[in-house]
Amino acid sequence: MAIAQELLFTQKDYQALPDTGPRYELVEGELIVAPSPNHYHQVIAREIVFLLTSYLKTHPIGEMLFAPFDVYLDEINVFQPDILYFSNDRRSILTKVGVKGAPDLVIEILSPSNANRDREIKRKVYARSGVIEFWIVSPDSRTVEIYRLQEEVGKPVAVRSEQEVLETPLLPSLQIKLSEVFGE
Repeated sequence: MAIAQELLFTQKDYQALPDTGPRYELVEGELIVAPSPNHYHQVIAREIVFLLTSYLKTHPIGEMLFAPFDVYLDEINVFQPDILYFSNDRRSILTKVGVKGAPDLVIEILSPSNANRDREIKRKVYARSGVIEFWIVSPDSRTVEIYRLQEEVGKPVAVRSEQEVLETPLLPSLQIKLSEVFGE
């Protein structure tokens, strides 16, 4: 009797996809179609990108990129995080096809279609891949959960609300007023 095997996609399969769209991610060998983010998601992403870009212009300690941009974490995981940062020490992971390895910081902005996958599966993959810090931005609750994945995978070290300021040791002296991020 034959046993059915689950077909897993690999980086090689992923790289063979057309680059004209739609957007895909490879999550634990499963090819996922990523729908376009909604307007508020994009507003939040724009504000975070603006604040990080401004900070990095005056503090050139690394590079920030944003989706769509492939992050190759292992043979069966290729993600397109909303925003990612890697320090100058990790710049060597940047290649012509994307990032080959773990960024220092990954920021995912939740959407109804991806919330569970970002919170559970991707968080665990980021942790085992070596991502130092992971932010989950929730447009609904207007909060940011901050995980230090090499310290504690299962629970955030902090949750910041819209009325608070977010800081991270990865970006010294950066203070993000979350009211600026979540303001519409």
